[in-house]
Amino acid sequence: MSPEERRVGVSLASIFALRMLGLFLILPVFSVHAATIPGGDNLLLVGLALGAYGLTQALFQIPYGIASDIVGRKPVIVAGLLIFAVGSFVAAWAPDMQWMIVGRVLQGMGAISAAVTALAADLTREEHRTKVMAMIGSSIGLVFALSLVGAPLLYGWVGMAGLFSLTGVLALAAIALLLKAVPAVPKPQGHDKLPLRAVLANRDLLKLNLGIGTLHMIQMAMFVVLPHALLNRGGLAAAEHWKVYLPAVLVSFAIMVPAIIAAEKKDKMRPIFLAAIGLTAIVQVGLFLFSDGLWTLGLWLLLFFVAFNILEATLPSLVSRTAPPAAKGAALGVYNTTQAIGLFIGGAVGGYIAQHFGDNAVFSACTVLALIWLVVAGSMNFPQRRPAPVPADQDI
Repeated sequence: MSPEERRVGVSLASIFALRMLGLFLILPVFSVHAATIPGGDNLLLVGLALGAYGLTQALFQIPYGIASDIVGRKPVIVAGLLIFAVGSFVAAWAPDMQWMIVGRVLQGMGAISAAVTALAADLTREEHRTKVMAMIGSSIGLVFALSLVGAPLLYGWVGMAGLFSLTGVLALAAIALLLKAVPAVPKPQGHDKLPLRAVLANRDLLKLNLGIGTLHMIQMAMFVVLPHALLNRGGLAAAEHWKVYLPAVLVSFAIMVPAIIAAEKKDKMRPIFLAAIGLTAIVQVGLFLFSDGLWTLGLWLLLFFVAFNILEATLPSLVSRTAPPAAKGAALGVYNTTQAIGLFIGGAVGGYIAQHFGDNAVFSACTVLALIWLVVAGSMNFPQRRPAPVPADQDI
């Protein structure tokens, strides 16, 4: 990659990381805090609070993506981060679970994912795009791991109100980073060159959208019940869960990198993509049938993070390469909308299934989802990489 592409990757990954750190800091301690406020004894409400921001993300991703095609990426990202910060401060004040859900809904209105990924695609060459997406995806995984370690400590020091306030401050810091560190953005190409319906009618984009929605349904549903599994099946106290999460996430990075390199440099995108979906299904079966001890739970979590990180890196890269150039932001808006829908459904339905049918029913449902996705993805046309010649001293 060129120096500017590296700068783009690091800067946008950092912006994503600052925003996602605030969200992830909530996950490890939210169920503990929920039990201390009115309405927190209802697992359905807890699941809604975890996934509520996905509902408004689903409503705003497409408009934000289209707006970024018309007025530019940076203004849309700044506006979204400001709204996200407001939602964070509302959640910090929330006296009960209903107001907590309101705050999470407002957080979701800061739907910047499409604009950020479109900006990354604008500023990188096609042959290096998956690497930049992997940098963004890896930063998300890294801050997730850090949040698992830091959240219990921070919660003990500043409480849930302090965590949400920190989330708002981090969003404001991401604005400063965007304006100062991200290179100049190319002039928008104009969404009016391609109707939105043409994006929605593209079969391969529809299959990619189904994929990201399914992936995040599985992720959110899993994390409604995984803390219970680690406690009841693994015998690990909630305050010690980071000892499983952290090594699983970090080791998964080391396994993911060779897979991403093979997908890009050796043109193995299709088999690696399908293998990652298949691994996701295997993990769900393993969590259902073979997860009676801490070591087996740790193994399944490691394999899940390997598959998840590969898919998080390859999916947006495939969308940006499949979408028409004039509607890249709109296509990524639709993509991130289905991601947000997946987060919302996964949290809400996962909580409902766990409440009424138990943890294993959640893993069974996730298995079915992953297998359906594997069948759909098997019929997808993968875009061919069109590398542009670059000087030898810029290649990696």
